[in-house]
Amino acid sequence: MPTFSSTELHGLSARELSAGFAAGELSPVDVCVAVIECIEDREPVLNALYVFDPDAAIQAARASENRWKKGQQLSALDGVPVTVKENIARIGVPMPGGTALPNPKVATANAPVTDRILEGGAVIMGSTTMPDWGMLSSGVSSLHGVTRSAWNHDWTTGGSSAGAGAAAAAGYGPLHVGTDIGGSIRLPGTWQGLATLKPSAGLIPLDAPYPGRVAGPLARSVADAALFMTLLAKPDNRDYTARPYPPMNWLDRYPDHTGFPFADGHDSGLKVPGLKVALQTDAGVGAAVDPEVLAAVAAVADVFAAAGAEVKMLGAFIHQGMLDGLDNFWRTRSWADYSVLPPEQQEMVLPYIARWCSRGARFDGAQTIRNFNRIAQMQKVTLGATAAFDVVLSPVAPMAAFPAEQPMPVDDPDSTMAHIGFTVPYNMSGQPAATVNCGFTQDGRPIGVQMAGPIGADADVLRAAAWYESVRPAAAVPDWSSLA
Repeated sequence: MPTFSSTELHGLSARELSAGFAAGELSPVDVCVAVIECIEDREPVLNALYVFDPDAAIQAARASENRWKKGQQLSALDGVPVTVKENIARIGVPMPGGTALPNPKVATANAPVTDRILEGGAVIMGSTTMPDWGMLSSGVSSLHGVTRSAWNHDWTTGGSSAGAGAAAAAGYGPLHVGTDIGGSIRLPGTWQGLATLKPSAGLIPLDAPYPGRVAGPLARSVADAALFMTLLAKPDNRDYTARPYPPMNWLDRYPDHTGFPFADGHDSGLKVPGLKVALQTDAGVGAAVDPEVLAAVAAVADVFAAAGAEVKMLGAFIHQGMLDGLDNFWRTRSWADYSVLPPEQQEMVLPYIARWCSRGARFDGAQTIRNFNRIAQMQKVTLGATAAFDVVLSPVAPMAAFPAEQPMPVDDPDSTMAHIGFTVPYNMSGQPAATVNCGFTQDGRPIGVQMAGPIGADADVLRAAAWYESVRPAAAVPDWSSLA
């Protein structure tokens, strides 16, 4: 039986863990202990977990180990360590939404995501942190303080799935779930060097659906994200917005599901020659793209073109009025929550968020409807502009990671969010969008590329990301061992 150090165990992929459990070469309990040791070592600085119960995790790992020994495992991910974002309901666990407000809601039932994870036997290590109400693209929270990057503690992890991003990069297990309404899975993805997926609208069921909001995986590899989707992307009638998607072949290279996607690390099954690929480098809104980010993403298009893909430039398709209106609608939505708090509780909300949402008080009902209608406008133009392409390549964000203590990349609560021009259109359109690391800045900050596709083409988008991941230059490959 192979022997592994605790560092090696907590850094193994979900595919490696599952194969090791199936062969009797790895123990879910040993893996859980190794992840707990990693968390206890790194958590005092990273601050990625809101709830951490090592005793419960060990108990779940023991149950998984017994199932594997009996050949009664619940899924390929039985015993694999995972985390979930704190706004994903876990029965009996408070859901403060990143704020220091007293008496947070305590979940009386699991969210669909939680149920699917538990039904598959995966081991939940804890709930990860988020900023106040999920409305910051950082790990700054009135409740948690600052969540920090596993790459460099001075850098942001991104947000709002802040703890999920830090946990994935740091090795708190291989699989993590975040949520995303404007980029909150993909932004930690790009700033932490991760593979992520914002799925098609309603593909992963939610118990509290909202326009543009999704849950999705964050992992160190596309293969692990794809494997996680076999659990997460199952129908649940609690999500009344869900669409009746046909089954997706997450594991179609192994139809009997005894193996794993992209097992050789080089063959995703993607036919690149003739693939219709768009490259968008100008979102038409927000901040200008940093030259290092632009160069890294353009190089991805070159890789596809060299393999025979038909690459065309795609111009901007949303305009600043759309983004302004959406931002103002979100401000009004948060103002509705903030304004009913007593004064002493308003003071507990992060000052940046209090200032940001205060503009929402200015809009009357008619203007609020006009702002809300920007969602449909953005959906229409995004679907129209991208309809001719199999994959749309773009930056995830215009900039690389910024200081951890800074709430937003552009640190001005009165400004429209300047960093979501490439990500938010796909929330509004309902299209899938994946990220994978494609380079680093000169000072070592990760740079991700976004790959979007047609609604319901989630597995194909992941195949494109997996293909690029397998052929990307060595300089674009994250060295996870350096974070051990």
